[in-house]
Amino acid sequence: MLPSFIHRDKNGSDKSFTTEVCVCVCVCVVQDGRADVVANDAGDRVTPAVVGYRDTEQIVGIAAKQGRVRNAANTVVKVKQVLGRSFDDPETQAHKTETKCQVVSRDGKPYYEITAGEHPQYFAPEDVAKLIFHKMKETAQSALGSDATDVVITVPFEFAHAQKRALKEAAEAAGFHVLRLIHEPAAALLAYNIGQDCSSGKSHVLVYKLGGTSLSVTALQVNGGMFRVLSTRTDHSIGGESFTQALAQHLATEFKRTFKHDVSSNARAMLKLMNGADMAKHSLSSLGSANCFVDSLHDGIDFECNVSRARFELLCSSLFNKSIQPIRPLLEEAGLSTSDINKVVLCGGSARIPRLQQMIREMFPDVELLSSAPPDEVIAVGAALEAGLLVGKDSLAPEEDSVTVDVSATDILVKEVDESGAEVFTVLLPSGTPLPARRHHVLSGEGKLSSVCLEIYQRFVTDQPEKLAKIVLKDLQPREENHDIDTVVTMKRYPLIQDQCMAHLMWPLVHTLFLCCRDGSIHVSCVEQSTGRPEVVTIAAAS
Repeated sequence: MLPSFIHRDKNGSDKSFTTEVCVCVCVCVVQDGRADVVANDAGDRVTPAVVGYRDTEQIVGIAAKQGRVRNAANTVVKVKQVLGRSFDDPETQAHKTETKCQVVSRDGKPYYEITAGEHPQYFAPEDVAKLIFHKMKETAQSALGSDATDVVITVPFEFAHAQKRALKEAAEAAGFHVLRLIHEPAAALLAYNIGQDCSSGKSHVLVYKLGGTSLSVTALQVNGGMFRVLSTRTDHSIGGESFTQALAQHLATEFKRTFKHDVSSNARAMLKLMNGADMAKHSLSSLGSANCFVDSLHDGIDFECNVSRARFELLCSSLFNKSIQPIRPLLEEAGLSTSDINKVVLCGGSARIPRLQQMIREMFPDVELLSSAPPDEVIAVGAALEAGLLVGKDSLAPEEDSVTVDVSATDILVKEVDESGAEVFTVLLPSGTPLPARRHHVLSGEGKLSSVCLEIYQRFVTDQPEKLAKIVLKDLQPREENHDIDTVVTMKRYPLIQDQCMAHLMWPLVHTLFLCCRDGSIHVSCVEQSTGRPEVVTIAAAS
């Protein structure tokens, strides 16, 4: 996840901040029409989103990350995985098994158990995120010399409403006033001024983001200053940490070969190797080789190893293949080919890796690959430009503001029965339909039937349709002509998760109108034309 913040101080200066709550955070400030990423108190442009709890203080950033070696049980990482989720959620359970910090259930919600003091203390994920936001606010204020409160937050496209709400509450608890939530792909496009020229016509852009713990690929259509998400895929099994682990395992093997000690099962030693491997990995993005040094790795033995970029690429070859694997299926799902893509935007710190960029270039040989801005700063810069749009800075963007449009995350279908009795599914609202939306559909059947049943379904990608609700029109009067039934379906803004829509025709003529509106719900109404008798059902949006 990558929330981004924008601010305007009392003097009228615009500021935009972006933070990735799972791996790193970044602050970008806009002043005098220029967007600049500012360094933290350690001089780094990105800050690890790691929170360490000690007896009398909480620390955020590189000090907390390096302190994991001695304080793993009281150090929180990857808080994004549980933010806004219940304790029983599969993502929470996966996080519980991976983290060294104890995760317990309190009132059905996950809490971190901290044992740094005399008595155990319990902190919700929102409490941890609040500390990260507060760190970003301090970084911004230090660079600006003034307070910053107004904020815009960017989130992944697949973020559920509950996750967005939890993130917003954490930011507000840190002293921010949240002006808007925008999606990460939109911020990435804004960073490169894509979509700002409304006369440029229709184009297709692929946003490729490889962060610390996840990979997301999104295909968007840009037309008339509007961004439309055609398809998106996220893989939480691959990320920058995967490359770090592969390199750390190699270093452990080299240590065993040299000193005859196996440290692969020593948690503390492996954390030290992970820290060293992470620094070496970053160096290899710009250098041909990197030196990794770990002080007192095992039994007082210092370890030093030189790793070449060629060795690193060989160690991670399978991970590179896995990192680009989702691209072609995503394009097929969106009805596109590689030749239909006009630009590719790289985001996320791991998108810096030269071998990965080379493989993407080979997949899109005739496409412009946008990587001039540091990939781990792109979304921060895009948020800064969004800040300029919100506060009306003419120097930051042209008159036509670029916006994102919420779309249906699933296919909304109607199920009919043909003359042979076979079920036929008709997609009324394809995945990616801009919301709110309205659809009208005609169902036809014999006039002798006395009832009609409309079943509402949704379908995720290639999954089987899931029924949400149904409407039954009973006691229809027999007639020589077919029955005419009007059905209206309204779908509101937030994509459905638990609820979906579909209609089942038993044989009369049914006129169906589908509407999709702005609060995440679906409203379906049916009217039998000859009598005007209505039936209505509303399916609430998932939270």
